[in-house]
Amino acid sequence: MMMRKLFTSESVSEGHPDKICDQISDAVLDAHLAKDPNAHVACETLVTTDFCLLAGEVRSAGEVDYEAVARNVIREIGYDIPDIGFKYDRNDYQIRIHSQSSDITHGVVSNKGAGDQGLMFGFACNETEALMPFPLQFAHRLLEKLSAVRRDGTLPWARPDAKSQVTVVYEGNHPVEISEILMSVHHDENADNASMRRDILEHVVGPALDCMKPSLPWNRNSFLYNPSGRFAIGGPNGDTGLTGRKIIVDSYGGAGRHGGGCFSGKDSTKVDRSAAYMARYIAKNLVAAGVAERCEIQLAYAIGKADPVSVRLDTFGTEKVSDLGRVEELVKGIFPLRPYDIIDCLGLRRPIFRKTASFGHFGRIPGDDGSFSWEKIDRVPDIRRELKL
Repeated sequence: MMMRKLFTSESVSEGHPDKICDQISDAVLDAHLAKDPNAHVACETLVTTDFCLLAGEVRSAGEVDYEAVARNVIREIGYDIPDIGFKYDRNDYQIRIHSQSSDITHGVVSNKGAGDQGLMFGFACNETEALMPFPLQFAHRLLEKLSAVRRDGTLPWARPDAKSQVTVVYEGNHPVEISEILMSVHHDENADNASMRRDILEHVVGPALDCMKPSLPWNRNSFLYNPSGRFAIGGPNGDTGLTGRKIIVDSYGGAGRHGGGCFSGKDSTKVDRSAAYMARYIAKNLVAAGVAERCEIQLAYAIGKADPVSVRLDTFGTEKVSDLGRVEELVKGIFPLRPYDIIDCLGLRRPIFRKTASFGHFGRIPGDDGSFSWEKIDRVPDIRRELKL
């Protein structure tokens, strides 16, 4: 009998303090790209009780009202509620954004090189229709559904801050059963756990599970809701937030490696972002083409240099082809790996990034505006032809 094992991933909502910061940082990036597609942006955000700070470096031909951008994001997330310690029109806003270093500008712009050194990973597997790990994909979809029913008034007690966690039973590399679902939701003072639990099961967990492909069995008794018993103090009033603190939520939920650099607030000359997107694009197309059941790509760069210093392919013993060296060479031939070529290939000069900053950068549906272009599987015919699959 194949050994059974557990794996757990978590996600956080758009109203979680760290995710507020990611969205503000990416909204600043989008605002600059809307005025100057060649803008270089590195924006960090901090939020706490009644306070929001923006800091970073920018080189752009466009002027942006940073406070207005931050206020709008906070309002749209749902922090327009009085007396909860964080409200878009009552917060103190401070801006500490200045021009980008000329040394970085020379190496990146003149040489069309990487905006920084670093290593990036992309991952894909055949556990879900989106070719993402099941625990993380489901954790994201739970919070997407929660956001929808909070906004449409179905759950009037729900506030923007929330977390989900999903534990799945695996046999080998294959998910076979959901062991446990955990959700914690920021709520108003008068809500009680028993009624909230019923609401979440009916309006969030059930519908989200129905949308998962494949569907896995689950026992409703293995559902934990607000296990501390109360979550009336939440958002930035309950926990300080920073850009870039949810990198595992943003990527693969711990199922794939991570190079350590966050995505949000960075334009795509920063390979932390663009190369991570390209690595996912490569891995997803290889899995979709049938090269392997699981695939991870590592890319590494030096600041100011265009070509990656290394490219690595790992299929964890699930490959369907005998010569992985040939697959690695095929990757180098089919997919652009220089930063500016990646930007052109994936269309990363457009203001498409704020929507990536909640519910995951991967496993999403490509948009008509060019968003999530790295989720396309349009290179599958080329891969199959070259490998005769």
